Amino acid sequence: MSEAFASVTDMAEQKPQAIELGTNVYGYCSAHDPNCGFIVGDEAVIAIDARATPALAREMIDDIRTVTDRPIKYLFMTHYHAVRALGASAFEADLIFSSLGTLQLLRERGQADMDSEIGRFPRLFKGREEIPGLTMPQASFERDFTFWLGKREIRFQHLGRAHTRGDTICHVPDAGVVFAGDIVENHCGVYMGDGYLGDWLETLERLRAVDAVAAVPGRGAPMQSRQEITEAIDSTKDFIATILNAVRHGLSQGHGLKGCYDVAREHCDPRFGDWPIYQHVLAFDTARAFDELRGLEHPQIWTDARDQALWKTIHA
Repeated sequence: MSEAFASVTDMAEQKPQAIELGTNVYGYCSAHDPNCGFIVGDEAVIAIDARATPALAREMIDDIRTVTDRPIKYLFMTHYHAVRALGASAFEADLIFSSLGTLQLLRERGQADMDSEIGRFPRLFKGREEIPGLTMPQASFERDFTFWLGKREIRFQHLGRAHTRGDTICHVPDAGVVFAGDIVENHCGVYMGDGYLGDWLETLERLRAVDAVAAVPGRGAPMQSRQEITEAIDSTKDFIATILNAVRHGLSQGHGLKGCYDVAREHCDPRFGDWPIYQHVLAFDTARAFDELRGLEHPQIWTDARDQALWKTIHA
């Protein structure tokens, strides 16, 4: 495994594409960068997640304009990580909304996460000098929210803690499409650094129960059948459980963080080593599993300094 920090050497540009998954329901997906999406209504558009900078958000807006000229009045955040939120200002939406948990994360660790993520993955923050700061949701909900886009019902649901404490899906029932955010990945490394790992495995089962035949994962190709959704949920659960079990074994042997990371590599490299961003996420995943299994319920706040200290520890 390369010891280059996180994804600083990943400079290969990816071009997202708008993929229609149901009538007027689009994933905005690339090979393995964070996915977004949008829903076109009779009079307006809802964007799903915002990309990392206003410059990248404008690229998404331009691509939406190849589909429709209807105004993008609404922006929904599936969860808070800087890479999905800092482009929000470019949409000039009438309403930005999220779960209450996501709003709390923005308030609690928004700036720290921004600084951390830019250091980890600079390519994803093209034009970061334009970022005006944190754009906060103007409305939030605790569990469920039903929104009517014209005559179309759209359901927003917080199924439980998972990738963060605020993860929320967007479900379009009449199209059988769900935007799952980073609750599920499609054969890409699963970032667990801000996760609730035991809860996540249960939340994935609630996602499995949602009536959908297509889904947009956080990363990877959109799933376009019930079987593909099932396979992505299974592989995401497998990734999380494998790291948890590896770190649990390391702790049982008296290992510290570095030793648990080495055990995790032994377990995970043969199975997931060729997955995109695996080399980036494994250190942060191990650190979170190490904390949770020792009784730390809530993830520690990541900062640029903490990121660098972790990397130094595991590669000592």
